[in-house]
Amino acid sequence: MRSYDQYCGLARSLEIVGDRWNLLIVRELLIAPARYRDLIERLPGIATNLLADRLRDLEAAGVVERRLAGEGSAVEYTLTPWGAELRRPIESLLRWSTPLMINGPAGGDSFRPEWLTLAVPALLDGRVKVRSAVAIGLVVGDQTLQLCATRSGVAVGPHDGRRLDASVTAGPACILGLAAGALAVGDARALGLIEVDGDEAVVRSVFGA
Repeated sequence: MRSYDQYCGLARSLEIVGDRWNLLIVRELLIAPARYRDLIERLPGIATNLLADRLRDLEAAGVVERRLAGEGSAVEYTLTPWGAELRRPIESLLRWSTPLMINGPAGGDSFRPEWLTLAVPALLDGRVKVRSAVAIGLVVGDQTLQLCATRSGVAVGPHDGRRLDASVTAGPACILGLAAGALAVGDARALGLIEVDGDEAVVRSVFGA
């Protein structure tokens, strides 16, 4: 691991997570623990030998650890408690990235809907005030995510089959724009960027904050 030879917290942190792919590996493990082959699938463009090197470095630094995945001898990677503390800095970077994201993906960009499970709560953080819990489906391509908003905050994950108060069908750039407050629900509907099924007032209560 290369050193900047600086007694500075930022420099020391970058020595661990500043290499290419490191924070994206952490992103995937914040979403869920994963086996090596899962990470290869979930990180389009990474070479297998590079992933192995990055995981070894992150494990040596105390950010990642290996554990047995359920029954059998299969191994999965997960974040250590210290590694999981990277959630807040990553959420800050997601908020900072808003001007880079709202124009949509470039031609060759890959996208996985589960990446929204980190981005949407980060963008809505502290802005949503609901009187009672609500559940909204986020339909992106052929996948439905579930946004749950309560008085304590917002969480996004796979749809667990519960009844949804409403659902929003939109592309990722539109959902990010709504979550960031850069796009209003009414304007998105007028532009034909979203379809809303169910109680639109619930959607506005979350994305209109």
